[in-house]
Amino acid sequence: MKTIFDKVSAECSKIVTKNYSTSFSLGIQFLGEKLRNPIYAIYGFVRLADEIVDSFHDYDKVTLLTKFKRDCYEAINDRISLNPVLNAFQEVVNTYEIDVELIDLFLQSMEMDLQKEVYTPEKYEQYILGSAQVVGLMCLHVFTEGNKTTYERLKESAMKLGSAFQKVNFLRDVNADFYVLSRTYFPNVDLSVFTTSEKTIIEKEISAEFDAALNGIRQLPASSRKGVYLAYIYYRRLFDKIRKKTATQIMAERVRISNVQKFTLMFGSVLRSRYNRI
Repeated sequence: MKTIFDKVSAECSKIVTKNYSTSFSLGIQFLGEKLRNPIYAIYGFVRLADEIVDSFHDYDKVTLLTKFKRDCYEAINDRISLNPVLNAFQEVVNTYEIDVELIDLFLQSMEMDLQKEVYTPEKYEQYILGSAQVVGLMCLHVFTEGNKTTYERLKESAMKLGSAFQKVNFLRDVNADFYVLSRTYFPNVDLSVFTTSEKTIIEKEISAEFDAALNGIRQLPASSRKGVYLAYIYYRRLFDKIRKKTATQIMAERVRISNVQKFTLMFGSVLRSRYNRI
């Protein structure tokens, strides 16, 4: 039995999440206890892949990602990995019967980040699908706990929420993506002359996706609704702050939500959830 190692693996994914994302860590705390470690495991997996393509500039990223991909599939097939984060992730994949195609699509998007893609509308949609929407679907497998009918009913809303989160991230990180990583995700947009009118078009897409996602959040099981709603509220507030900035301003500085504001949002969302005002 590898009970102790599985426990250590779960703790490693939790540590990764808490160190990299205060907002998601807060949201996970408001999930049902049974759901927390599986979501930590999914976040840990996604974060390691993201770090390879975004941060490890002094290393051979292609080799690292190739090895990570191989280790991931081996972990799923063997039901064990000596990489604690992958060990925790494979347990979630196997327990909740997460379709390997979702993992394929996610890793393909990570590979796109290494190729310095010029994003056409088609490639943009492909990247959003792999980097964000399928992650929402992985989480939905956990939230619905094997209920395929509920999963299918909420699938589109989960994809909309993942897409909205990712596009808000694009706007928040547009400065670093363009000037540090030489990336431009938005199709037909030249960030060297990014205009407020172009920013407004992107924001209309995000706003529509947030509205569509909220309906799905309301239908989530009680065990996950509060935590997902908190993440939604956090991203909507971040989005509202971004909308108040000009294109020039967001190209110059990263918009943030302070920890004090995060905790205020947390208590507000808890009250709305308690009184069914979502």
